[in-house]
Amino acid sequence: MSDRVFIMSLGCDKNRVDAEIMAAKLSAEGFTLVEDIRDCDCAIINTCGFIESAKKESIDAIFEAAGFKDTGDLRGIVVTGCLSHRYIDEIADEIPEADGFLALGGNADICNAVRKVLSGSKVKISSGDLPMNGDRILSTPGHYAYVKIAEGCNNRCSYCAIPLIRGNYRSRTIDDVEAEVRKLVDGGVKEVILVAQDTSAYGIDLKYGTSLAKLLTRLTAIEGIWKIRLLYTYIDRITDELLAVMAGSDKIAKYLDMPLQHCSESILRRMRRYGSRDILKARIEDIREKVPGVALRSTFMVGFPGETGEQFEELCDFLKEMKFERAGFFAFSPEEGTPAAGYADQIDDDIKQERLSIIQTNQADIMFGLEKAKEGCEFEAVCDGFDQEKLMYVLRSEYDTPEVDTVIYALGGEKELMPGDIVRVKIISSDGEDLYGEF
Repeated sequence: MSDRVFIMSLGCDKNRVDAEIMAAKLSAEGFTLVEDIRDCDCAIINTCGFIESAKKESIDAIFEAAGFKDTGDLRGIVVTGCLSHRYIDEIADEIPEADGFLALGGNADICNAVRKVLSGSKVKISSGDLPMNGDRILSTPGHYAYVKIAEGCNNRCSYCAIPLIRGNYRSRTIDDVEAEVRKLVDGGVKEVILVAQDTSAYGIDLKYGTSLAKLLTRLTAIEGIWKIRLLYTYIDRITDELLAVMAGSDKIAKYLDMPLQHCSESILRRMRRYGSRDILKARIEDIREKVPGVALRSTFMVGFPGETGEQFEELCDFLKEMKFERAGFFAFSPEEGTPAAGYADQIDDDIKQERLSIIQTNQADIMFGLEKAKEGCEFEAVCDGFDQEKLMYVLRSEYDTPEVDTVIYALGGEKELMPGDIVRVKIISSDGEDLYGEF
């Protein structure tokens, strides 16, 4: 009987792709992948280290896994991912319950690491090159998959530790990405979700004018794709060429995720980010004009050092004016090694949480109006599965990213759907967040 391995991947979908590549390596070398930590010989915790809450979640997961060493068959724990990469020596010393610690480059040697851990050895791999491609075992349903088109980041936002963890921006070639997407589509994938720390920077390190627009043009020629979705774009890099490609192809979801973080010019300047309220407003209006019907998602930070009550109100007013179809919010977290962590004018945690609650409530009101306006409309949607509690199909339009945005719960009479089926659904009602319809 082969050794059994359980993988828990935390954090972003870029981390998910790393875990899927590791899973394929392990399977190819004879390990059995299991879905329950209680059934495994070795647990891999693929950690996130982006903000304080993510670090805590990762550490809690490691200690939770350690508990199974005493009560189950678990013989070894391997820690990978961003937290392990950045703090490999510290966590190896402070969490002796774990047996293996891999920096990101150590992912390439995951099989040997697991073997050594299961033989009773301690392992620490602090160097190597992180694989950006390779066979994968998808952790998503078979009809959609994330594709990482680049690694690292050059933006150097004052609050962000990602460049310290994952290094400078480096793009995969168009041929490389296309080959992976073709393989995924041949395997049944219908929705391809492109990710990187900044997808709109794709190609800046490559020759011959490589760009995200050119990559999309190549990918839209692949037969069998329902939609290609873009996550993590930067508004100052969303070119007219990119918008023209989006507007001109039904295969590209009319959806743009572009984290703005704030609208106050002085706050954005301290964040080392682009724009001002007027600049952002003008660009958003331009995007909506050039890509009619596009759904815009953004992320905003509250409680950045020095944020005044007036600047917070300016952000709230900006959201009410722009009416983003989707938005997420988080409170500033001082990350070790970043300039913003050393700013003197830190905001009290109580004020951060109060502002976070206010802005989330405001966005919920905006969402309620936007979703109610969809009643009576029809949308093409993909089936993600069946909800056994509601006894309804779970559908999703091109305007929603899986596991992040809203869904459409729908009934279809005698028609039965399978995950990945595409149907047209009529919206009957909304609860202000999710939609309800029939097909």
